[in-house]
Amino acid sequence: MKDRVSRAELRRRVQQLRQERGYAEPIRKASDEPVPGPTENAATNLFMADLTMRAASYITLAAVEKSMLKGRYGKDQAREILGNRSLGQTFMAFGLAKLATRSVPGAVIVGGGALAKTLYDRRKSRRRQRLKGDRKLVEPTLDD
Repeated sequence: MKDRVSRAELRRRVQQLRQERGYAEPIRKASDEPVPGPTENAATNLFMADLTMRAASYITLAAVEKSMLKGRYGKDQAREILGNRSLGQTFMAFGLAKLATRSVPGAVIVGGGALAKTLYDRRKSRRRQRLKGDRKLVEPTLDD
């Protein structure tokens, strides 16, 4: 039967192996240094930072989308267009953004698709494309 090794001995052996193999720093226990952030709980601080970043990105996204539409359709019409997006469109945008940000191949696929759509739209007549885009965005807002 094998000898049981204490936790302290196991930790010492792991530290020794890490040093022999040239790992940069030994494994350390949590220190008593103050945690940066509003609370002493690192998990709470991380959650608050994540929440702040997500809220800021949503606000920025809404402002950019509205400014892109506002020049052509006016402030009120732009707000209605953005409010009338379907759940499917929202999930599609979310899914494509996740795919593009998770990996290089995902970014290539999404970027390539966006480029292909842009080139396809440019091939069509600009006037016909403009009318089609207007119809798709404005008609749902007129139903109310």
